[in-house]
Amino acid sequence: MAPTVKVVLGSIAFAAFWVLAVFPAVPFMPIGRTAGSLLGAMLMVLFQVLTPDQAYESIDLPILGLLFGTMVVSVYLERADMFKYLGKLLSWKSQGSKDLLCRICLISAISSAFFTNDTSCVVLTEFVLKIARQQNLPPHPFLLALASSANIGSAATPIGNPQNLVIAVQSKIPFGEFLFGVVSAMVVGICVNALILLCMFWKVLSVQKDEEEPPMELAPEEDVNSHRFSPATMSHLTSESSHDAMSSHSLPSVSGHMDSNNNSNNNILRSRLGASGDNEILRDANSSKDVVDNGSLQKKDEKFMNGFVKESSDLGLEEIDEKSAKWKMILWKIGVYVITVGMLVSFLVELNMSWTAITAAMALVVLDFKDARPCLEKVSYSLLVFFCGMFVTVEGFNRTGIPSAIWDFMEPYAEIDKVSGVAILAIVIVVLSNLASNVPTVLLLGSRVAAAAVTISPEKEKKAWLILAWVSTVAGNLSLLGSAANLIVCEQARRAQSCGYNLTFWSHLKFGVPSTIVVTTIGLTLIRV
Repeated sequence: MAPTVKVVLGSIAFAAFWVLAVFPAVPFMPIGRTAGSLLGAMLMVLFQVLTPDQAYESIDLPILGLLFGTMVVSVYLERADMFKYLGKLLSWKSQGSKDLLCRICLISAISSAFFTNDTSCVVLTEFVLKIARQQNLPPHPFLLALASSANIGSAATPIGNPQNLVIAVQSKIPFGEFLFGVVSAMVVGICVNALILLCMFWKVLSVQKDEEEPPMELAPEEDVNSHRFSPATMSHLTSESSHDAMSSHSLPSVSGHMDSNNNSNNNILRSRLGASGDNEILRDANSSKDVVDNGSLQKKDEKFMNGFVKESSDLGLEEIDEKSAKWKMILWKIGVYVITVGMLVSFLVELNMSWTAITAAMALVVLDFKDARPCLEKVSYSLLVFFCGMFVTVEGFNRTGIPSAIWDFMEPYAEIDKVSGVAILAIVIVVLSNLASNVPTVLLLGSRVAAAAVTISPEKEKKAWLILAWVSTVAGNLSLLGSAANLIVCEQARRAQSCGYNLTFWSHLKFGVPSTIVVTTIGLTLIRV
């Protein structure tokens, strides 16, 4: 333990960080998580728990680089409609509400494993709400499926969530070994989680919502099937064809009427003129009238043809430009997907993850070949700042000696070579992850759990890191405040304009407690080294 003064001041600084991290809108200081982490870091230096140099050294740049790179890649994948295609898979040939729920679990888990759980929840929540509205289904079970499956799926890879990024960098476990060690637990966990959802909401999913409440107004058919003709186009075509039909039926009667008028006029002219010159005069009159009529018609025809040619050429150029732009967009999307796959392959061949992610991000910037500021502005820099402050705050709290003292008390009961030890360790991780958030829990316990595992066997160190990754991630499903993904789904659903839904703390807790206990327990038996 450090001196008493340092312990007290360090605890105050960490408490300020913890309160603002868990309750960012606390009434007496509603400054948010990011500012709260900076406040905690500043207090650690101000109270001389850490020196300024120690504070700078505690910031883990490889983690920040990896986090920044993956966020930039996610921004370009969103621009390339990757998540739009994933959203379409949710409703493609859907066989009903239960099939839709299972699809959400699967797609959310896979996308979260490779594009982070937070990103998947941000872009898929609105798709889930729209599909639930269009199929007249209650959104509650589908939102729970999205958030919980995103957390479970993100446990499988080092880039799935922030705490896994920390574990991958600190443990130096290669991407492929990390994936191999957790993927079986993730797959079974997703299936079990979907089964729990089906059991809890079977009646709700089996009963049509319009039997209980008035049916909601569905989206227009054109919004769902954009390849169909729009009503404007159809009405234009119909009016044009009807005009042609009317013209074809009316022309004979009109021409007959005009001929009879001409004949009567000619007879009157003959009667008024003499017999000798009447034919000549009549012929001259008709010929002069034909000349005038032909001249005016010729001018009209020339104007019409010139306008038609000009309009046709303009339409041709526009069509060529549209085709060219379409092909450029297709080739750009293919390039984005190829670079992303290349990044994942580089992870698997054990290249440096941080610089691989940054390289992929810069390759996408160059491929876009335009000012990257709009895309870079979408990066969550507040999250990067939050991590910086958190690194400093947690390092200061570690130097007080309190985490070491607590772990020294728990270590004899948390040996990972025993079932009881793994169970106690899992309970501690779940509780801390929901009290102090999962990333600070990993920073506080990671090195201590690994060091204790090494004393048992060097092979146990890797298993200890994987257990920490699995339990700290799945623990986020326990309550609505357990992970950022839960809060994102809740806020996105509440703010949705046309199909908003309020996911409450207690409604999440009723599902979160049994799901977390069952999925965590089953997954612990499937983690491989």
